[in-house]
Amino acid sequence: MFDLVIRNANLPDGRIGIDIAITGGKIEAVDAGITADAGQVIDAAGRLVSPPFVDPHFHMDATLSLGLPRMNRSGTLLEGIALWGELRPTLTKEALVDRALRYCDLAVSQGLLAIRSHVDTSDPRLVTVEAMLEVRDRVAPYLDLQLVAFPQDGYYRAPDGVPALNRALDMGVGVVGGIPHFERTTADGAASVEALCRIAADRGLPVDMHCDETDDPLSRHVETLAAQTKRFGLEGRVVGSHLTSMHSMDNYYVSKLIPLMAEAKLHAVANPLINIMLQGRHDTYPRRRGMTRVPELLAAGINVGFGHDCVMDPRYSMGSGDMLEVGHMAIHVAQMASIADKQKIFEIVTFGNACAIGLENYGLKKGCNADLVILQASDPVEALRLKANRLTVIRRGKVIAQTAPRVSRLALDGRPAEVDGAAYAPTAAR
Repeated sequence: MFDLVIRNANLPDGRIGIDIAITGGKIEAVDAGITADAGQVIDAAGRLVSPPFVDPHFHMDATLSLGLPRMNRSGTLLEGIALWGELRPTLTKEALVDRALRYCDLAVSQGLLAIRSHVDTSDPRLVTVEAMLEVRDRVAPYLDLQLVAFPQDGYYRAPDGVPALNRALDMGVGVVGGIPHFERTTADGAASVEALCRIAADRGLPVDMHCDETDDPLSRHVETLAAQTKRFGLEGRVVGSHLTSMHSMDNYYVSKLIPLMAEAKLHAVANPLINIMLQGRHDTYPRRRGMTRVPELLAAGINVGFGHDCVMDPRYSMGSGDMLEVGHMAIHVAQMASIADKQKIFEIVTFGNACAIGLENYGLKKGCNADLVILQASDPVEALRLKANRLTVIRRGKVIAQTAPRVSRLALDGRPAEVDGAAYAPTAAR
């Protein structure tokens, strides 16, 4: 007898009419026509059942702080960083924990059950680190939260950047971060990449580095990151985030760079919502979209992830914790419009993101954690088009969130009484 069986599910790989059996928080079987009894049965009714969404790049210490100390009037990255610098000395652990927990509540409702968050270490008080470590422990029963030691003001540029980052790692932060393009010089940026990769190798930690988040095509720290990854034997454990300068680089240089990234087994994480909002700000027209070269990276066999980055903070006033919104924007920005492209983007916001942050026991196979989302859609393409409701969110075999189906009622003579948006696209048209 199983604890839970989900019946008549459509899976992201195209299988339909599949049952998923769960016992002890693990998936025991994925097959059609499972007949054994279960303590609880959920009929998916031909809807899509997916592993949970994963966000590999977020700033939880800043989330929901929009308007503090005032609004970002220009909407630019530099003003957002300046505002965060003004807010940082006033931060309290209690306020940071409260905002982060409220965001985690929102994330769970959206079927987002794993997040990697960068934690600013530029204030030597490290109140941000203390707060996020507490949040990580408190949400552990229902959300996997990884923390990155992130020297927002520069590892070398900030007065106490070097010792503060090391203390954050000593306190229990588990990923080494950096921001080489924000150092005072290109040479300092390259030196920071080397130093931070050395620290990660010595401590046995992964690396996740804000890298080349600029329109400057000569910002080429990802090349150094690939080289240092190889030098320190960190292959497969290093993420280059943003990489927006690649959007502006000449094709000849990129033809050299992407194979270097592939050789180092880098993960590349773009942030479609933030990239389209913040890049190209010095352009008139034509205006650059700014997101890194996703199709080319995928074609080279590089694992690509998509992050939400920010939700309602000094850098970005929008956001909803919805990784389908992130994927929806990626379709447009990367111009990945085919059915195969859209299926790949759904795979990115689930499996690709999980791979980028090294999430274990993730997926839809026997032995995987029973972490699942039932969506108000029949397939991944429809889920992205509609940013589909998360009808049921399951963590380790237990239902932890539910949302009513989105149905509109009509009062039109001769027309149906209800409209369910998820029922309006024939399969061939998706």
